[in-house]
Amino acid sequence: MTRRLTLRARLTLLTAVAVAVAVASCAAVSWLLTRGQLYRQLDQTLTQTPAGRPDDIVSAIRHCSPSTTEGIRPNPLRYTAQLVRPDGTRCTIPGSPQALVVRHADVQVATGERAEVFRNGVTTEGAPMRILTRRTLGGVTISIALPLREVRSSLNNLALLLIPVSLLGVLGAATAGLLIARAGLRPVDEFTDVVEHIARTEDLDTFIPVDGKDEITRLGSSFNTMTRALAASRDRQRALIADAGHELRTPLTSLRTNIDLLLRSEAAGRDLPADAKHRLLISVKAQLHELSSLVGDLLELARPAETARPTEVVELHEVVGHAVERARLRGLGLRIDASVESWRVRGDAGQLERAVMNLLDNAVKFSPPGGVVDVRLRNGELTVRDHGPGIAPDDLPHVFDRFWRSPSARSLPGSGLGLSIVALVVREAGGRISLEPAPGGGTLARMRLPETADQTSPSA
Repeated sequence: MTRRLTLRARLTLLTAVAVAVAVASCAAVSWLLTRGQLYRQLDQTLTQTPAGRPDDIVSAIRHCSPSTTEGIRPNPLRYTAQLVRPDGTRCTIPGSPQALVVRHADVQVATGERAEVFRNGVTTEGAPMRILTRRTLGGVTISIALPLREVRSSLNNLALLLIPVSLLGVLGAATAGLLIARAGLRPVDEFTDVVEHIARTEDLDTFIPVDGKDEITRLGSSFNTMTRALAASRDRQRALIADAGHELRTPLTSLRTNIDLLLRSEAAGRDLPADAKHRLLISVKAQLHELSSLVGDLLELARPAETARPTEVVELHEVVGHAVERARLRGLGLRIDASVESWRVRGDAGQLERAVMNLLDNAVKFSPPGGVVDVRLRNGELTVRDHGPGIAPDDLPHVFDRFWRSPSARSLPGSGLGLSIVALVVREAGGRISLEPAPGGGTLARMRLPETADQTSPSA
């Protein structure tokens, strides 16, 4: 039922209930302690009564004796006293106001099973009494009683006083709980207003003001971090769409132009020269290949980070060897000098080969005709060096950005996504990648991948 209430109402209700239980417990404990104290005082009074003096006992014995009752002084008492026989019969001492109802505990004292007993009882007329039954040194069992009327009256008055005080305490607690809930939930209300504003306007630049170190502040800080991450993700998405649209526009425009040229020639009934038509078709094929590569790269970069690929033990030296053979087919006028050592890593073999191939393609693209590309794999570090123009120092921070291309490379084929994919694959494999100017000119790429402890063969 409490789930249907607002958080403020629940806090107020829980505070009131908690205080009510505490106040009721304190009131009950106070009443019980007072009751115990009053009974102890009454028991102490019973213990100190003069009814146990020898002359009173002798008088009581004479009074209860069936032979004579002479010499008894009828002395009115403030308390009630009577003798208790082992058979459960009683004999009231002269001057006692009333007779007491004998119980089993009194008989136990009279028979010697117990030395004394304090208990609550009643007179034969039903008046409540506090009774002490004890066995004297002379072997006589006597019950002494004082009325409980004053004690019970005091306890009733105390209960009547504690009840309204407890109710006032509960009412005050409910009021305090409401005020505390309002004050404590004020940051939550502000938090809610900001969240509703963001949901209504989709303005992710709105932040919650945070001040302090409490839980609400931590929640606000976490929410601000989340909105910043969402805003950054949205900006990256917009940039990816804009950059992808820009990169797609060029090959699509070229394709449309070439296809229009073919259609117009067919419509006019004038075939293009064979060489021109062949070159046109080769251009269309290259543009389609570029589009396919670009779409594949975009799909790779758009894959959610939490979508993990199945991994296996990969012979990195074999992956590098396959990539080098493919690079030699693409760079026919270049010499690719490769030296690789055995190294095993855990990852996706296809993606690792794609990353190595992108590094080699980059080196082939920027190498001069007849140049040399050096490929080395030693102790888990793959280095690829070309002897091209190198990278300007101002361009180094941007080489792994999506769609980023240096001014000198914008006239060359490519989408600017190759190195971004390399960085993504290496990061997923737990490694690191860097580009730096090579000594003597050119560019040196370093890719470091950790060795796997799993010695299981990939083919096993």
